[in-house]
Amino acid sequence: MTVRTVLTVAALTLQEAARRRVLRSLGVLTIVLLALSAWGFSRIDAEFGGLTSGEARLVAALVLNLVMFGLSLIAALGTAFLAGPTLAGDIESGAALAILARPVRRFAVLLGKWAGLVVFGAGFVTVAGLAQLLVVRVTVGYWPPGPVTGLALLAAQTIVLLTLGLLLSSISSPMASGVVAVGLFGATWIAGVVGAFGTALDNEGVARVGTVSRMLLPTDGLWRGAMNAFQDPTVLMQFGPAMQGHPFLSDASLTGTYLAWAGLWITLVLALTALLFRRRDL
Repeated sequence: MTVRTVLTVAALTLQEAARRRVLRSLGVLTIVLLALSAWGFSRIDAEFGGLTSGEARLVAALVLNLVMFGLSLIAALGTAFLAGPTLAGDIESGAALAILARPVRRFAVLLGKWAGLVVFGAGFVTVAGLAQLLVVRVTVGYWPPGPVTGLALLAAQTIVLLTLGLLLSSISSPMASGVVAVGLFGATWIAGVVGAFGTALDNEGVARVGTVSRMLLPTDGLWRGAMNAFQDPTVLMQFGPAMQGHPFLSDASLTGTYLAWAGLWITLVLALTALLFRRRDL
């Protein structure tokens, strides 16, 4: 009964997400970003004549990671503002009371909504990211060394953010939860950039800013792992000292320990959301 409830709620959440205007906005933003990136990469090809030089590979890696960050930002905006109304919107409208009046466990409803959003967010990132990689392949002939790893980490970043959005929606209004989630996403990225510069300058105190922020909210850590998977591995070998601390280059892949922490973080936040949702008056 619980599994069927979860699957049913997940399917309904996907249908509801597909009907929202935010989906059309995401589609338009993604198409615009892909078109602009196609034009940008075509200019790189015209300027450098292919990826035969180290400078061309560096520029291509930087632009690819910049565009992928744009896609991750679009996904962050979409999932945050979809996750917000998922709980808070249903509670404010009285829909949650109608659903939970039946013998349905709140945790099953929450898990179903979370699963539906995961499918939506991960699917969007995968399709949009693959389209971007194909654009790069066609325009400059470049294919990243770890496309599957990079897309999987971007999907994981989206899952982390939507899980945070669900937590916030269990204690605040839909709009507030979306704004706070996106704000924390941006703040964590900025802290990661600051930490990278601290590492480049051998300043342990500043570098710790990035480390702590990546532990509190794993979005930036997952993003840096994705950048490393997308960029040409020879770039940092040739330009390592000059490019150290660059916000759109990453000098190391993620460790298994950090990936395990990201998974544990999602589990703990989802469990906390379930606890708050169970205690909230409808």
